[in-house]
Amino acid sequence: MSGLQAYVQQRLASGERQILLMTHLVVGYPSLDANRTMLKIMATNDVDLVELQMPFSEPVADGPIFVRANQEALAAGLRVDDYFEFFSEAGELCSFPRLFMGYYNTAFRLGHQTFCTRLAKAGAAGYILPDLPWEEYGDLGVTSERHQLESILLMTPTNTAERLQGLGARARGFVYAVARKGVTGEVTEFEADLYEFLDRCRGATDLPLALGFGLRDGEDLRKLHGRVEIGIVGSALLSAWEEGGERAYGALIESLATAR
Repeated sequence: MSGLQAYVQQRLASGERQILLMTHLVVGYPSLDANRTMLKIMATNDVDLVELQMPFSEPVADGPIFVRANQEALAAGLRVDDYFEFFSEAGELCSFPRLFMGYYNTAFRLGHQTFCTRLAKAGAAGYILPDLPWEEYGDLGVTSERHQLESILLMTPTNTAERLQGLGARARGFVYAVARKGVTGEVTEFEADLYEFLDRCRGATDLPLALGFGLRDGEDLRKLHGRVEIGIVGSALLSAWEEGGERAYGALIESLATAR
């Protein structure tokens, strides 16, 4: 059993929550100081996992709010070295697992060995590369295992049964189930199609399922009790910060944490 899989199961076995909460922030937006405050709020509310996004010029899986955040972080001067430095610092601000989230360009430009070495040194539990099909991993999978990093694979509603089985066979840690077609940020409807998709994912893997894309509030998490092990909230948190600053952000984190 992998480290992340064991972590998820242990957290749920405690009986203190029925679902784990994974949050997301774009490193460098609106500033590194704001990111530090966000992480401190997460730590205060005992968030379970966090994705730290490396800004990229063409974030193809992200909706408008994250596209803008990526662009502004880069325009402000955030670079790869700054990202890894902050990733390491984040370990001093929170104790829960941290995951690199970004696009394959970063791993490609650094080289797989350097990418994994730097992530491991910074304290990463793993990474999410939404634009890299597993068939194109090359030696990245072996290199990741050597550095005890878990590559989180995505299952989507458009995947065939055969594709889901292939992903399930190669997945480690947990599986990121994408709630709907499209990009992040749009509202997800909790209807029969979503639940049927989750059943298909469940049939393809024994790993914990994490659902992302469009989760907005505590009520969304409650609807997922007993259906997935992890709920992922990103765009809604960034919107809360932009609309109401630290107070609104903290209130949303607290409501999400309570809904577990």
